Amino acid sequence: MKVLVADKFEQSGLDALKACGCDVLFLPDATGDALAAAIRESQAAVLVVRSTPVTTAMLDAGALSLVVRAGAGVNTIDVAGASERGIYVSNCPGKNAIAVAELTLALILAIDRRIADNVADLRAGKWNKKEYARARGLMGQTLGLLGFGHIGQEVARLARAFGMPVLVWSRRFNESPPARDRAAESFDIEILPSAEDLMEQADVISVHLALTKETRGFVNGALLSHAKPGACFINTARAEVVDHDALAKAVNDKGLRVGLDVFANEPSAATGAFADPLLSHAGVYGTHHIGASTEQAQEAIADETVRIIRTFKDTGRVPNVVNLARQTPATHMLVVRHRDKPGVLAHVFEYLRVAHLNVQETENTIFDGAQAAVARINLDGAPSVRALDAMQSGNADILDLQLVKLG
Repeated sequence: MKVLVADKFEQSGLDALKACGCDVLFLPDATGDALAAAIRESQAAVLVVRSTPVTTAMLDAGALSLVVRAGAGVNTIDVAGASERGIYVSNCPGKNAIAVAELTLALILAIDRRIADNVADLRAGKWNKKEYARARGLMGQTLGLLGFGHIGQEVARLARAFGMPVLVWSRRFNESPPARDRAAESFDIEILPSAEDLMEQADVISVHLALTKETRGFVNGALLSHAKPGACFINTARAEVVDHDALAKAVNDKGLRVGLDVFANEPSAATGAFADPLLSHAGVYGTHHIGASTEQAQEAIADETVRIIRTFKDTGRVPNVVNLARQTPATHMLVVRHRDKPGVLAHVFEYLRVAHLNVQETENTIFDGAQAAVARINLDGAPSVRALDAMQSGNADILDLQLVKLG
């Protein structure tokens, strides 16, 4: 299997892919037209990226079967386009959670103790202990988490070690009270019914929302208006989740202290000129979108990427796949108990074709000894009784047929 790695990737991961029999092409700087050309020329079955955008043109360029995001989220990949073309999209959720959580706490501490300003003055030859000796401290300060996935959970764990009570809002807890109750007990957190409630009660607010159409711009002016004056606001998730103009206004109007690892207009390259109006405020600290950039996290992500590709190569299954339908148009399931011989399922599928019935999903389970099997075939309609009778009588290796209505 040919694998094209089009982003920086750990050498241990490249070596492991080769060890499991993959033909690896490593082009860490390929983007845009150059990447589309590499996909076309290599005819790779698998594309691995980190932050490199994957467009429709790239999906059409060659013979891709799988795109793996070596990281969390898939917002840089045209997932809808991949779904239309039958291309799997997978990622590595949770493997960078500890690294991002560590940076989140680092930003909180840095803002509270004004670490960057301390260093800047010392490097400029200025000693100002009187100014920098003033800090609130974290003990007893309430931390509010917007979102509670892998990263939010790690942040909660670290924050508890600093003596910070933790509040959480997550849409999934509103939708699932049992999950809410389990999380509250397991993580020793208080789960609030609304994001507004959380903003009003938290001294430190940290964003850990995945980027979806529902969360884009979620942290807007209306929500920020509920924040406490002088509260600390951290975003190590996605820039698009926050309205940055509204955040700048909240910095001016409410004196919010802000720590950002993600920005609205980040350079596409690893280095380059950069400007953001938010960074002109003394109370805004920033890092270079480095949340997942620890050696530990990158090794874990490389290991998971290799696991995904090895499983796909060996079994055809894709761990962590994000673009399979949660619910298909299937209305009926045809259960076929049959002898495990060639042509049986081809016979069944031919009758379904004639009946203009579409197979949504199918599974064929083999019994011990490989003499018999059961096929479960989900259909978008029901075959007629006459068709079922003809199907069974037309092949002696069909032992039994059952039609089950779904839903």
